Amino acid sequence: MKKILIIEDDRLISSLVQFRLKKDGYDTLLVQDGNEGVKAIDSWLPDLIITDVMMPFKSGIEIIHHAKKNHPDTPIIVLSSLGEEEQVVLEAFNLGVADFIPKPFNPNELAIRVKRVLR
Repeated sequence: MKKILIIEDDRLISSLVQFRLKKDGYDTLLVQDGNEGVKAIDSWLPDLIITDVMMPFKSGIEIIHHAKKNHPDTPIIVLSSLGEEEQVVLEAFNLGVADFIPKPFNPNELAIRVKRVLR
């Protein structure tokens, strides 16, 4: 069973993402701030990381830096609100993220993108 780490501070979005991915048979772990996200990346060793950009304590960019430095083969999908700095999204892609999904998003689209990244 593939393990997916969800790093998202919006409880509604994180619950929706977790529910949809569990329905598809993934093992999920949900954390709600950047510090917990970095700890979970190192201890839980997920097969995929889904992270928001704007997070408490550590930003999504800091999380991506950490993951790519320490676990370079783990794919990352970034969630971000429309209107968040375009530069941040470009930086995330430059760091090697697999995909970017703007909020609000369709849970079925997320599920398809997750499946594609984990192929």
